[in-house]
Amino acid sequence: MTNAPAIAPAQAVSRVLVEAYLIHLATQRRVAALTLTAYRRDLDKLLAAAADRPLSDLQAADLRQSLARLHGAGLGPRSVARCLSAWRGLFRWLVRHRGWQANPAQGLRPPRAPRRLPRSLSPDQASALLDEQPAEPLALQDHAMFELLYSSGLRLGELISLDVGGGADPASGLVTVTGKRGKTRSVPVGGPALAALALWLAVRGNVAEAGEPALFVGARGRRIAPAVVRHRLRRWALDRGLDVPVHPHMLRHSFASHVLQSSGDLRAVQDMLGHASIRTTQIYTHLDYQHLAKVYDAAHPRAKKRS
Repeated sequence: MTNAPAIAPAQAVSRVLVEAYLIHLATQRRVAALTLTAYRRDLDKLLAAAADRPLSDLQAADLRQSLARLHGAGLGPRSVARCLSAWRGLFRWLVRHRGWQANPAQGLRPPRAPRRLPRSLSPDQASALLDEQPAEPLALQDHAMFELLYSSGLRLGELISLDVGGGADPASGLVTVTGKRGKTRSVPVGGPALAALALWLAVRGNVAEAGEPALFVGARGRRIAPAVVRHRLRRWALDRGLDVPVHPHMLRHSFASHVLQSSGDLRAVQDMLGHASIRTTQIYTHLDYQHLAKVYDAAHPRAKKRS
């Protein structure tokens, strides 16, 4: 009979510490079962990296090298970042509850994940989505909502929080919303959106409950829910032949991309989107460059290699 390989004392102690930390997460932090499984998986990678060394011997350089090996073996930047977060949490707990002197993971940074470019509609797709004028009351509301999302680059939460007589002002051509961190901003509303809004307001009283302040309402006449807007936009796009999954934030991305392509004014786009940092808005310059690259590839005689 083959005996199981013996576990070194340092490994056994490390495993006991990890198990104690996981129990703490489950009982004191009330971490969900799936999250706990992910923590265990990431901490197993730490134990494997430590091998027969006690966790107390590990230094920042050891952890950095281990993370680099994981990344080099094909673990993606986000997964490496999650590992580092789990390791950092374990060492933080050991400092607080086991009297350890320092957290070797504290100052480490994971590899930077490539930033995903947001998907946006082309101007032709935006026109196909919004040019058709509906007649049924709830469809008039849908049209007004989608026009406003695209015209002013609103977040979904900002859209559904609008009230009648507050926020959207057809007379001034502005919509005022409260965004993240309670920051208020006013954004211009385009002519088509104002027209769609006027048509909806003319029939809103037939749909909304008496005394309901919300500008946009669901089938029961109360403030519309985010999931309902997402569902209606998805169906609206399919009914108009768009072959891409359209969601409310895509209209915000499309607004930013199209305004930047037309004006080149990054600072103005930042203000209209309500971004606290210009760096957040700069991602749309990459979308603009992609557009230019496609134009170049299609038009320049030497853009593509000859066969």
